[in-house]
Amino acid sequence: MSAEDSSPPGPDSPAVTRLKLTGFRNYARLDLELDARPVTLFGPNGAGKTNLVEAVSFLGPGRGVRAAGSEAVRMKTAEGPAPIWAVYAEAMTREGAVSLASGSDPAEPSRRRTRLDGAAATQSELARLFPLVWLTPREDRLWAGPRSDRLKFLDRLVLAGAPDHAGEASAYEKAQRERQRLLDRMEEGGRADPAWLDALEAEMARRGVALAAARLDALARLQAEIDARPESAFPKADLELEGVLEVRLSEGFKAGEAEDWFQSALKEARRRDGAAGRALTGPHRTELAARHRQKDQPAADCSTGEQKALVLGLALAQAGAVKRSLGAAPVLILDEACAHLDAARREGLAEAILALEAQAWLTGVEAVLFDPFGAGAQRIAVVEGTARRLD
Repeated sequence: MSAEDSSPPGPDSPAVTRLKLTGFRNYARLDLELDARPVTLFGPNGAGKTNLVEAVSFLGPGRGVRAAGSEAVRMKTAEGPAPIWAVYAEAMTREGAVSLASGSDPAEPSRRRTRLDGAAATQSELARLFPLVWLTPREDRLWAGPRSDRLKFLDRLVLAGAPDHAGEASAYEKAQRERQRLLDRMEEGGRADPAWLDALEAEMARRGVALAAARLDALARLQAEIDARPESAFPKADLELEGVLEVRLSEGFKAGEAEDWFQSALKEARRRDGAAGRALTGPHRTELAARHRQKDQPAADCSTGEQKALVLGLALAQAGAVKRSLGAAPVLILDEACAHLDAARREGLAEAILALEAQAWLTGVEAVLFDPFGAGAQRIAVVEGTARRLD
C-alpha cells in the first residue's frame, strides 16, 4: 500500500470508525467520524493529543497508556470535576462491527467499567477484538530503564497476539499476593495453613509456566518476523528472555515438569521470601534483553535515537507477526513517535504502517511530521481540547 493510496485497510483490521468523549481529561465533548486509515494528530503541546490516544487505549485491555485511574481522567472545571467521564467508540473488528465503551461507574465514580456492545467486557474479550500495541515517550529509554518496564512492554506485545495472557498474569499476581500475605503473617509470628500455601504455590506454578510459555512463543514469532524483514530504517534486534521458567522450558522441560520444579522452588524459598517481603524468583522477574544486531551492541549501550528506533522496530515487527498469525494487525498507538526521528526514519515509519494496513494513532506537534503518509492517513488538528479533521 503506497502513501498515495487513500483506500482504508481491509475489514479484518481492527479500527475505530467513530470516537466520542464526554468529560474526559480536557475534552468536555468530542465526536469524531473516522475511517480505518492511520490517524495523525497534530497541534501544540498541551492541546490534548495524548489525551485522545489515551482514550483510544481505554477501549482495549489494560489500564491505558498512562495507567491512570478513573478519578485522574475526569475533566477538571472551575466548578469542580465532571460528574462522569465516558469514552465511546464504534469499531470494526475481525468479528464484525462492535461498540466499545469505557467510563466511570455512576454508582462508584472512582471505578472504571468497560462495555462491549452494552455488556460488561472481560480483558480477554477486549484483547481478542481490539488488540493494541502502544509506545509512549517513556519507552524511548526502555533499554536503560528498570527491568520491570521491559517486562511490562514484553507482556503488552504478547497480549496483542495471545488474548488469554492478561488473565494468566492476573491469576498469577493474585496467587502471589495471597502467598506473600501468608508469609508476612508467619514473619510476624503468626501461623499459616501449609495446605493453603501449597495450593497457592501450585496455582503460581501453573499460571507462571503458562506466562513463560506464551512469552517464549511470542518472542519466537517476533524474532522470526524481524529476521525475515528486509533492511529498513529501523535496526534489527536480537532478543533473549532471561527467566527461570523461560530457561527451563527452552531447555526442553515439559510444562508439567516446569510446574513441579517451580512449585518445589517456591516451597523451599518460603523463609527467604517472607524475610524479603516479596517472591524473589518467578516469571514476574523475567528480563527482556536486546542487542543492536548491526552494531553487535547491547541496546542499553546504544544512543537515545538508536534505542528509540529499536523499540519502534519491535512494535512494528510484533504488529507484523500478529497479522501473520491472526490475519489482522493490532491497532497501533504511537505517541510522539516521530519526535527526534530524522526524515528517513519518518518515511520508513509511514511506509511500515501503511504496509501493515493497520489503523495507527500518531501524535506530533507539527503536521509536516506526517507528510510521508500522503493521502494514506487521516489528518486531525488538535487545539485546546478540540479536534478537527482536515482531510
